[in-house]
Amino acid sequence: MMHRNNDDKVPLFKNWKQWYLFVILILVILILLFSVFTKTFS
Repeated sequence: MMHRNNDDKVPLFKNWKQWYLFVILILVILILLFSVFTKTFS
């Protein structure tokens, strides 16, 4: 039985919301980069 404690320390950020925002931001940047690359090299 897995017991999850709410006091788990998340590295870099204080809470999970900031992690989700960070990940979404990285994904958006990647999508923009890929679109620029495909337009440049097509």
